[in-house]
Amino acid sequence: MPVTPFPRPKSMTTTTGAGPAADAPLRVVLDPSVPAQGFRLQTAPQGVTVTHADAAGLRHGLATLDQLRADRGFSSTSYDISDHPDFPVRGFMLDVSRDRVPTRRTLARWVEVLELARINTFELYTEHTYAFRGEQEVWQDASPLTAQDLQWLDALCASRGIDLVCNQNSLGHMERFLKHPRHAQRAENEDGFTVREVHRAPSTLEPTPENAAFVTGLLEDVVPNFRTRRLNVGADEPFELGTGKSAQRAAEVGLGTVYWEYVTSVLQPWLDRGYTVEFWADVFGDHPELMDKVPAGAVPVVWQYDSPQLLAEVVDAASPGQVQEWESFGVDVTALRDGFRDRAKLLLDAGIPFWVAPGASNWNSLLGRWDNAVGNMVDAAEVGLANGAQGYLNTSWGDHGHWDPPSVAFGPVLFGGAVSWSLEQNRDVDVAAVLSDALLLDPHRVVGDVLVRAGKVCARLGAPLLNASPLCLVLREPDQLKDWAVPAPGALTEVRAELLACLEDLRAADPACSDGDVVLRELTLVLRLAEFAVRVFQARADDGSFDAAVAPRLLTELEHLVDEHRTCWALRSRPGGLAESLAAFAPLRHALLRATH
Repeated sequence: MPVTPFPRPKSMTTTTGAGPAADAPLRVVLDPSVPAQGFRLQTAPQGVTVTHADAAGLRHGLATLDQLRADRGFSSTSYDISDHPDFPVRGFMLDVSRDRVPTRRTLARWVEVLELARINTFELYTEHTYAFRGEQEVWQDASPLTAQDLQWLDALCASRGIDLVCNQNSLGHMERFLKHPRHAQRAENEDGFTVREVHRAPSTLEPTPENAAFVTGLLEDVVPNFRTRRLNVGADEPFELGTGKSAQRAAEVGLGTVYWEYVTSVLQPWLDRGYTVEFWADVFGDHPELMDKVPAGAVPVVWQYDSPQLLAEVVDAASPGQVQEWESFGVDVTALRDGFRDRAKLLLDAGIPFWVAPGASNWNSLLGRWDNAVGNMVDAAEVGLANGAQGYLNTSWGDHGHWDPPSVAFGPVLFGGAVSWSLEQNRDVDVAAVLSDALLLDPHRVVGDVLVRAGKVCARLGAPLLNASPLCLVLREPDQLKDWAVPAPGALTEVRAELLACLEDLRAADPACSDGDVVLRELTLVLRLAEFAVRVFQARADDGSFDAAVAPRLLTELEHLVDEHRTCWALRSRPGGLAESLAAFAPLRHALLRATH
């Protein structure tokens, strides 16, 4: 039976009965009429021909040929495949700043995942996790990436046809710098800020020429480690902007102008050198007065991390109090349903070119949110294609820390690569099979199946949330859960049964990939953590307290799980950040301790 390569190609015809012999000649034809990065692959008894217009097309054609050769029926089937990408730039961004900094071995594994998915851009999102010169107090406890690390990874990516791109935040999310006395005065609000009744440390730089020069200095230090003439300066979520030191100017000229003056001062030096510069469009996209001010070479990247289906479910299930809370933060509840179309609305109306950035939905979840990831990535591809977007950047964030191991994101990254390569052919691609057959090398097809099934349990909880799974929240903040984040008892029972079934099925797995033992161990851990979270829900009273008879047993089990988390961490990640990850279990530990006294 003919094999279908991954990603599924735009066109493929097969003829059974005869194909090329193992030693059949290979002919390579250069043809400028073939679309960029595309190829035509023809196999027949007389030989194999790969037609291409550029190096990337040749690479993809030969990789497809390798997949066909792996099939035992290769010599009895003739193929004619034509293929090219929907999006020229198909990227993946990995957050390495929210406690988990990957080892070199883990980074090399990610490159293998990206190569399989035909992803040609790899961005490492950094805040404080690069060893900036003169900033040792900022990064010394983080086990940061060094110049040698980045140059090694840059060379590895280049050998696989992947651009390694610097992604360094430059306005918001700067709390790791601002907490140090030497940088405290750079903050928009040196005393921090309060959001949703929670006080936070200062995170946003005051938009001044001095701070722009400071950020430019950071970029001057890190960017030379990357050969690609493209970078991402972030500039997202400046929560305090216009509320502190810049409040008067924001009142005089408008918040959008204050934001854009600063961001432009960060962008311009790199644009002048011929770089393409990405920036997140969450603030920019809310200000129509900025639509004619995008300089050539600057690319707004529109992000959205929940699918239209989930957004509709959340809005429909919301209580009046929840809606009122959203509106108090300026959220247009009606527009939420529109997913990427709402996020990109002003840019679309103004005809501003932009890229789309969906999410792998691994963060705040333990096991991922598979259904949401798929819907979000398809939505991004549809909106991007309909509006001529040239870039598609799938993202794996680490909000509140990475309790989820890397393997939880493997499937969503493969799917994102497939739909950014060719949406219509890959909407229903069997990612579980690709995981088992092509990435994890599990002859029993167990691990891929478990990864996808486990990722679907979040939707089965019946408590739709934005950007999070209840199973993660109950472990992280058991005293702060809103009523709408608590699943019904019946749903918890069903989900626990599925998690136990996944654990049992995993016993039959036998992945032969280089990290197969690590995948099994880390997946077993997060399945146990998720099943434990179900029982935490079941033992939790409406007021957030715990049954005194059950709490000691849960507390003992939590300590065992935390110990295993510590062990699994060392298999994938550098030691810096582990203490923060372990500390995130403290609220649950304290709640259980209170119940025992």
